[in-house]
This record gives sequence, structure tokens and C-alpha cells, in this order.
Amino acid sequence: MKSLFKHFRGDMLGGITAGIVALPLALAFGVSSGLGPSAGLYGAIFISFFAAMFGGTPTQISGPTAPMTAVSMIVIAGIIAVYDGDVEKALPAILTVFLLGGLMQIGLGLIGIGSYIRYIPYPVVSGFMTAIGLIIIITQILPALGYYPKEDSGWVQPFKPQAEELILENILREEAGEGILVLEDFRETIDRANEITEDVIQKEAQVLAAKEASGVLGALTVLPRALKNINLMELILSLITIVIIYGFKRVTTKVPSTLVALILVSGVAYGFGLDYRPIETIPEGFPLPNLEIITEFRLGAITPYVFTALTLALLGSIDSLLTSVVADNMTKTKHNPNKELVGQGIGNSIAAVFGGIPGAGATIRTVVNINSGGKTRLSGMIAGLLLLIILLALGPVASQIPAAVLAGILITVGVNVMDYKGLRAIPSLPKDMKIGPLKLSSEVMVMLVVLLLSTFWNLVYAVGIGLVIASLMFMKKIGDLTAKRSEIRTAGREKSWADEKGFPESLREKVYIKHIKGPLFFGTTSEFQMLADQIPITASAVIIRLGRMQYMDQTGLYAMEDVLQDLSRKKINVFFVRVLDQPRYMMERIDIIPDLVPPEHIFGSFDECVKFVLKHPEELEPHLNS
Repeated sequence: MKSLFKHFRGDMLGGITAGIVALPLALAFGVSSGLGPSAGLYGAIFISFFAAMFGGTPTQISGPTAPMTAVSMIVIAGIIAVYDGDVEKALPAILTVFLLGGLMQIGLGLIGIGSYIRYIPYPVVSGFMTAIGLIIIITQILPALGYYPKEDSGWVQPFKPQAEELILENILREEAGEGILVLEDFRETIDRANEITEDVIQKEAQVLAAKEASGVLGALTVLPRALKNINLMELILSLITIVIIYGFKRVTTKVPSTLVALILVSGVAYGFGLDYRPIETIPEGFPLPNLEIITEFRLGAITPYVFTALTLALLGSIDSLLTSVVADNMTKTKHNPNKELVGQGIGNSIAAVFGGIPGAGATIRTVVNINSGGKTRLSGMIAGLLLLIILLALGPVASQIPAAVLAGILITVGVNVMDYKGLRAIPSLPKDMKIGPLKLSSEVMVMLVVLLLSTFWNLVYAVGIGLVIASLMFMKKIGDLTAKRSEIRTAGREKSWADEKGFPESLREKVYIKHIKGPLFFGTTSEFQMLADQIPITASAVIIRLGRMQYMDQTGLYAMEDVLQDLSRKKINVFFVRVLDQPRYMMERIDIIPDLVPPEHIFGSFDECVKFVLKHPEELEPHLNS
């Protein structure tokens, strides 16, 4: 406890500064997610406090982030659509998915996955982050223009016939579930249909219209209508917000420009009584747990989102651990990755119970904390407490913030989150693959695939596809490299290893040497399997040098078995030189040793092998006498 308060003054300053920076972003991410500003604020409060308390990076400040909000937006929109646009009805299912993601994140930390997150290829991360930026920018153009599709009667009108069909389908589905749907008598159906008013149809049509205009493709589809229906006041507020955010940084960076823009533009808009659209009302008082997560729990409601919950857990883990690395570099410390994942999972789980959106370690907020003097986990806890105090004291005031201001803030977040380092590197990366006549960089291709699929299709699947492509390309490169270095050669005819220079002249035509330089795995087995066919029929023995083959997988193991069986059928003796522990264990497991290569044919050095062959010339005779 004493060590926790050892750096109290620095932690206090760091936590307060980080909390102030987090406030406008929390509100903006909450609005962007679709659950409203309060969900963003609740997420920031609980994740910041509990991730700091239980995490493995002392100076990390956590809360809603752009990548996590982008994925959450997909989950929220999908579940709300299932519940016919009713957020209140959909909320328990949404929060259950978030809770599941948090619990999965705890599980990832407990089983030690944190140590492996760093192996995510950079092109996948780069493409994903740039896509996140584009998604945020494009989807915030509409509120920045003051255009809301479901309020545009011209856009909503064509969806009314579809809305009527959907309402009728729901009536029939309910009657079927209640057992009162009878073919000869549709009186109940007709009675229920007569209760459907124009307002109900209009509301359903608005839900369909909003769904059609959601996401990047939806926003681009409706953009021409938005440009014809610009709300000039909303546009001006958004533009002024963006200008202040970028302009104030030139004056000073000691005060967060985002907060300055939020207070200044909101204050002027409210003080002068401008006609603007405020954000949703933030509930007053301490946030209460949403017990409907338990009382209204239905497995079928979240089953389609299990993979998405896992994606939230993995994405939150990657996002957090990348920030942890930044914190390590700044503080010259070493974080505990698995403990960090457990802490983030606990924070996300508790936030979900209280109605908050999920989050992760936030790089900018963490950097601000460190630069302001934060040194221990107390700084993150103070940041969360500060946001709670702001919620309790200034909730009604925050409810007067213009929606256009948060749209402007989010556009700057989208611009900042894009990976410009990766984009600038595109022209200089080596073009190491060919598609028809085109020469391309494999890393650029992976980045662009993830970028395009994430932006225009699905964030979750895009990352998975990117990882698969990157892994396949990596394995092909390693396979090609290993195969190139592990060519079959006759001793003395090509450049030999140093200890092969004095190989006896009498053995040069009878003994062939195979060098395996690198792992024998499924990416390298095709070339290795040609070994038996490459050896001339006059050969009597093959020496396979394995001192540089550190690893063998199951595919490589069976490839080795096939080659040795082919050589055995041809009466060609095989000698192993320097078999390392892992490959030897694998070969003993399926009896390659001793059935195909007896222990007396395994040597610790090349010289020992040569001496054995010279002392036992009969080892070279079976083939010649067969």
C-alpha cells in the first residue's frame, strides 16, 4: 500500500490530466457506438479504474478506443436490427456480448496468450488501423453535415412497403409461437393487423432506412442526399471544432486541444442559444448495474456473436499490449502482458455490467499520463474516479453538448488513428511476388486486403483473412528460403562445408551429402520429398546433415519417413549427422529411429560419420550387390 502512494503527487497530476483528455473522447465514442454518450462515459470510468487496479502496466490509462468502438458499432447495429430498432430491448443482449468479450479476455490472459500477441504481422495491424480511421471519418460525415437519414422523409418513404411486410411477418411469427395461427381462420391476424397504425409503420420504416444508411457503404450511398440537405449550423460547429483541435496545438500542447474545442464550441453554442442538435441526455446519478443481462439472458440471442466477442477480446488485447510497449519505452520498465489482459478483461466485464462500451489501453492518454508524472496504477484509478465525479456533478451540463461537436472530434480521431507510417512505406517495400505480369509487395497486398475488407465489408472477417494470407505468405517465403539453402549436392562437386574439404576421394561418387539448413515443416517438404529421386542410381549412401534443422513438424516428420522409405527400397543406406533434440524426439516417436535409421548410423559430427564409413566399407555394398 505504501508503494502505491509513493508517487502520489505525480499520479494525481497524471490521472487528472489523462481523465480530462479522456472526457470528450469517451462521449464521442459513446455516440459513435450507437448507445449514446453515457455508454462511452461509463466504459471510460470502469475500464480505466479496474484495468489499472488489476492490470500489468502501471502507467496505462484505459477506456474506449477507436478500434474497439468500430467493432462495438457493428455488434450494436446488428443486435438492434434484430430487435426492430428498439435499443432498450436490445441492450441486454448487447451488454451480454460485451461481457462475454471481457470474460474471454480474462481467459486469454490466464492461459498465457499475452506473450503471443506480438506476433501479429504489422501489415495486418496497419491495414486495420487505417481502415478504422476511414470508417470513423466516413460515418461521421453525415452528423457533421447535420443529416440523419431516418429523419429524411424522402429517404424513409420507399422503405414503408418493406416495413409493412416485416410487421406482418412478425405478427405471423408471434401467432405461430403462441399456437393460434390457423389456416382457415385469420381473424386474429386481421385483428392484430388492424391495430397497426401509420406511426408504427413509419417507425419501422425509419429503422430500415437507418440500417440501410449505416456503415461505410450506407453512408456513401446516402451522402448525395446529405449534401443536398446540409444543416449549415451543424456543419459550422463541426468545422470550427476541427479547426480548434488542430489550431490550438500550435499554441500549446499542455492543454488538450480536444477539451478546449469541446468546452469553447459547446459554450458558445449554448450561451448564444444557437439552434443545434444536442447529444442524448446523460442519466444523472451513479450508474447502476443492468441486471437484465442475467434476468433476460437468452443463449440464442448471443450465439451468432460469440466469434465477434472473441474478436473484441483479441482486438482489445492487441490494442492494450501495443500501448503497453509504448509505456515500457517511455518509462524503461517491463509490463506483464498476461496480467494486463486479465486486468483489461476485468475492466471490460464490469463496464459491460454497468452499461458501458468496451475499451482497451489508450496510447495518447497513457502518454499524457506519463508526461504529467504518472508512475503507478494509482494514476489510472484516479482518471476513472475523475470521470465519475464529472458524471455525477456535470451530467446535465454535458447533455447540452452539440452532436456536431462530437462528430468533429471523431473526424480528427479518425484522421489521427490512420497508420501513415505504413502508407508512406508502400512505394519502398520490395516487390517479392508476381500475380500474372504484375509484380507486387506481399506485405502491401496484405495491408490493402485488410484495409479494403475492413472498410467496405467486415472488420472481424478482414483481420482473420489478413492473418491467414500473411501466415501463408510467410510460410511460403520460409519454405522457399529453406529449400534454396538445403539443396542436394555431391561432396566435392559444389562448395562444401568446412569440415567436408578433406572428404576421401574414394567415397565421392558413392556417398551423397544432403544439407538441411532450417526447419522441416509443411512449407518446405515438397522440395525435400524429391531427395530420393534426385540421388543418382549409382549412389550407395546418403549422409543427411541435420545440425541446422532446429525444428520438425508433423508434416515434415512424415515427409522424412517417406524419403527414408524410398531410399530403403533402393537399398541406399542413410547416415544422420547431429540430430537435434526436437527432431530426434519426433523421429523416435514413430520409430524412424531405429527402424529406418539405426542408432549406429547417427553421429555427433561429420568426421565421426566419415571414420565409420571408412572402417565399414560393407555399408556401401548392399546396393551394388542387389
